[in-house]
Amino acid sequence: MARRSGVLELAVLGLLHEAPMHGYELRKRLNARFGWGRALSYGSLYPCLKAMLARGWVGEDAVPEAGVPAVRRAKIVYRLTASGEERFTELLAEGGPSAWEDDNFGVHFAFFARTDAAVRLRILEGRRRRLEERLDRTRAQLHRTQERLDTYSLELQRHGVESVEREVHWLSDLIASERVADARPGRERPAEPEPTRDTERP
Repeated sequence: MARRSGVLELAVLGLLHEAPMHGYELRKRLNARFGWGRALSYGSLYPCLKAMLARGWVGEDAVPEAGVPAVRRAKIVYRLTASGEERFTELLAEGGPSAWEDDNFGVHFAFFARTDAAVRLRILEGRRRRLEERLDRTRAQLHRTQERLDTYSLELQRHGVESVEREVHWLSDLIASERVADARPGRERPAEPEPTRDTERP
């Protein structure tokens, strides 16, 4: 879970951007959206929420439950603040190597609808390069060891190669679609920087 702690911040802010929710619902949505299953415990989620509260990125409201005696503790509902929305926007703009890793890529991809087109393309291309490197290593290893492997171990490695190949093809299709959309007439493009000129010497 330690490797996932960085991207958990993006995931939590992204879901709270959609709607306020209490801890149980937030954990349930995180597991369902990103497929983390039981690996995401309250012991990981609540320290993340506590840190976000301290930074002012989320706020909390005590909401009494209907039909529950007032003496019982009210349910805490977490909501995104203006600072949290700014932080979410900053995280969406990050398209470097960390966004290409397995868990990180899935979370970034889940919020692609709110991500700038150039950043989307950078992440997709980076992820494809990362997988192509992995594919080359796996194929080389398979070539070296296939004579020493039993039938089931060999099939397991082949299955791994095929899985990566499928994702590479999927990414290539997405990249092609992004490029087609970027080339459509009327799409705004960033202004080209003016060429610099050397200062004339007297």
